[in-house]
Amino acid sequence: MLRLTTFVSAIALSTAAMASAAMAEDIKVGVSPGEHGEIMEKVAEVAEPLGLTIEVIEFSDYVVPNQALADGDLDANSFQHRPYLENQMKDRGFELVEVGTTITTPMGIYSDKVEDIADLPEGAQVAIPNDPTNGGRALLILQDLGLITLAEGTGLVPSPLDVSDNPKGLQFLELDAAQLPRALADADIAVINTNYALASGLSPRADAIAMEKADSPYVNILVVQQGREAEPWVKTMVEAYQSPEVKAFIDEKYDGAVITSW
Repeated sequence: MLRLTTFVSAIALSTAAMASAAMAEDIKVGVSPGEHGEIMEKVAEVAEPLGLTIEVIEFSDYVVPNQALADGDLDANSFQHRPYLENQMKDRGFELVEVGTTITTPMGIYSDKVEDIADLPEGAQVAIPNDPTNGGRALLILQDLGLITLAEGTGLVPSPLDVSDNPKGLQFLELDAAQLPRALADADIAVINTNYALASGLSPRADAIAMEKADSPYVNILVVQQGREAEPWVKTMVEAYQSPEVKAFIDEKYDGAVITSW
């Protein structure tokens, strides 16, 4: 009887091991520098015991991760908000789909020259991102602060050409988002995405002279190729991201500069 029990137990253990191996999967997830990469490394820790191994691949700009995902070089990416994805799909024909929300990172206005946005001089140089969605987002923040007025009907993607009223005569300098922290040496102010601010040593709480409103529509998302959203690893990835462990990590590390969506 002892031998039979031992034999049955061995079969059960072998079956469980094979099932675990069958569920195990390796994926590549593209991220941008800063909090997106740091958070995904934590997600990878949480996902590992669930049978999902995540290789985190960092990109220095906002264009390549969607192209790499569309080309099949990535299984997912985590770096962008909904308006940016929608604009990329419209302009470049990507067949991608959102599978979960992640974080909100309010944009901030930073300056080495003024301490209060009200002190911005006439003709000041304002550095903003040069991609349509983040550039438009920056302009909407400036409008909320009463610095400019945008033409009606521009939605979430206005450009400097849509500025209908500019009482201070602000001059807009459009740069790659990753280069904006360096622009502080020349521009009067720069409107910078939180990931690039953090990566350059800026603190949104301590260093920003103004911040985007908390009710921004720019929640960030996890994205995969259309047609893959029902694959089992996608559910595991989302559950690992939206876990209590990851939320606690974000709350502790970023002290309110990054807000979870769940």
